[in-house]
Amino acid sequence: MKAFMDEQFLLNSKSAVELYEQFAKEMPIIDYHCHLDPQAIYEDKSFNNLTEVWLYGDHYKWRAMRANGIEESHVTGGNGVSDYDRFLAYAKTVPMTIGNPLYHWSHLELKRLFGIEDIINEKNAPMIWEKANARLKEEGFSPRGLIRSSNVRVVCTTDDPADTLEYHQLLKKENDLGFQVRPSFRPDKALEINRTTFLPWLKRLEDACGYAITDYSVLLQALKERVQFFHETDCLLSDHAIDKVMYAEATEEQAAAIFAKALNGEAVSLEEEAAYKSFTLRYLGRLYTEYGWTMQLHIKAHRNNNAAMFSKLGPDTGFDSINDGPLAEPLVRLLDAIEREGGLPRTILYSLNAGDNDVLASIIGSFQGDGIPGKIQLGSAWWFNDTIDGMLAQLKSLANMGLLARFVGMLTDSRSFLSYPRHEYFRRILCNLLGDWVEAGLVPNDKELLGSIIEGICYRNAEQYFRFGTE
Repeated sequence: MKAFMDEQFLLNSKSAVELYEQFAKEMPIIDYHCHLDPQAIYEDKSFNNLTEVWLYGDHYKWRAMRANGIEESHVTGGNGVSDYDRFLAYAKTVPMTIGNPLYHWSHLELKRLFGIEDIINEKNAPMIWEKANARLKEEGFSPRGLIRSSNVRVVCTTDDPADTLEYHQLLKKENDLGFQVRPSFRPDKALEINRTTFLPWLKRLEDACGYAITDYSVLLQALKERVQFFHETDCLLSDHAIDKVMYAEATEEQAAAIFAKALNGEAVSLEEEAAYKSFTLRYLGRLYTEYGWTMQLHIKAHRNNNAAMFSKLGPDTGFDSINDGPLAEPLVRLLDAIEREGGLPRTILYSLNAGDNDVLASIIGSFQGDGIPGKIQLGSAWWFNDTIDGMLAQLKSLANMGLLARFVGMLTDSRSFLSYPRHEYFRRILCNLLGDWVEAGLVPNDKELLGSIIEGICYRNAEQYFRFGTE
C-alpha cells in the first residue's frame, strides 16, 4: 500500500517515476489561460490570512462547501462571518471531497506552497490556520512571490476589449519582474447581442475608443482598434466563451441590420443572433490571423443556472454546469468559413462536455497545416474535466486521433494564486500514462524520445506555439 500523496503520488510504475523526476518535475510553467487580476499582481499586496488567499473567489471550493451543507454566509462571506469561520467550514468540507480533485489540490497547495504536510480536517484546522498564517507573513507570499516560487514564466490574464490594460502596461515596464504578464482578448460581450449587458458594454467600449458606436461598421472598426491596442500591450491570444455553438451564413449588411435592431432596443431572434455572431466571429478570426494570434474557443458551459443566486452573487460564483447540444456541424462551418476567408489562426478548441473529446480531436485534424506543428489544438481538460479521469480522457483522445507530442499542455483557468500545483497534478498524470505505455510495451523505453515529448507538453510546445520568447 502506498502512502497518501508521497513522492510517487499518481506514479504507478518505475518508468512513470523516472519520466516525471527526470523530465517533468522541474520544467517551468506557462499559464496561458487564467483569470488572475493584473492589478493584484502589480500592487503585490500581502494576504491577511489563509482564507483570503485560499477561498476568496474560488468557486470550485464554494460548490463543494454548499454540497456539504455549509451556510452561504460561510461560503462567500457576509452576516459578520469571520475569515477564520469560513476556513473552518472548508476544513470541515475537505474530508468529504475524497474522490474529487479538490481533495488532492487542497493538500498539494498546503504541501507545496506552505510546507504543511498534515491531512486537513476539522480537528487540526486551528493548527493549520496558525501555520499557514505564519508563512503568509514571510517574504515571498505575495502574488508575485507565489508566481515566482511556482516557476511560472508567463501569465495570460483574461481581459475585455474595453479594458484599459493599465496594469499590464505598468508591469511591462518592470525589468526585474521575473515573469511575463500578458493580456488575452475576451470579446464575449461584443457577441452576446441578446444579453442585458450588451448596450451597457457598448458604452464602455465607446469610452475606451473615444467615439460613438453608431452602426455595425463602427463596431468592427472599434474591435480592430482594440485588437491593435492589445497587440501593442503584448497580447498574443484571444479567448471566447462559446456556450452554445451556432452558425448561419450572413453578409456584413445582414449583420449590420441585426446590430441596428439591438442598438434600438428591438428583439433579436435566435436566427438573427446566430447570423450576427457568425459574421462577427469570422471578422475577428481574420484579425487574429493578421496579427499572428491564437484563438481559443471555450465551448459548452451552461452558465448562471440558479437565477436567485445569480441575482444575489453575480456570475462565476459556482452555479454553472456542463452544456450539451449540437457541436460538430456548426463548429466545422465556422472554422471552414474563417479558413476560406483569410486562413484560420492558431486555434485551441475546448469543450466542457467530455463527450465531445473525440469529436473535437477529429475536427482539428481537418484544419492542420501552414507548417505550424499542432496549429489546431485539442484544448486541455478544463473546469469540470480537470480531474484524473478527465485529463486522461483528453490525452487519450488526442493521442488516438492526432499528435499528443505537439500538445501545448496544462493551464490553471483559475482566479487563485495558489493554483499552480495543478500543473504538477497534470504532469504526474501525463508521466504515469506514458509510463504505463512503456511498461506494456506499447512505446519504446527511449528516454530521449519520451523526455523530449514530456518537456514539450509541459513547457516547450507552449513557448514555441504562442511565441512568447521566454528564454
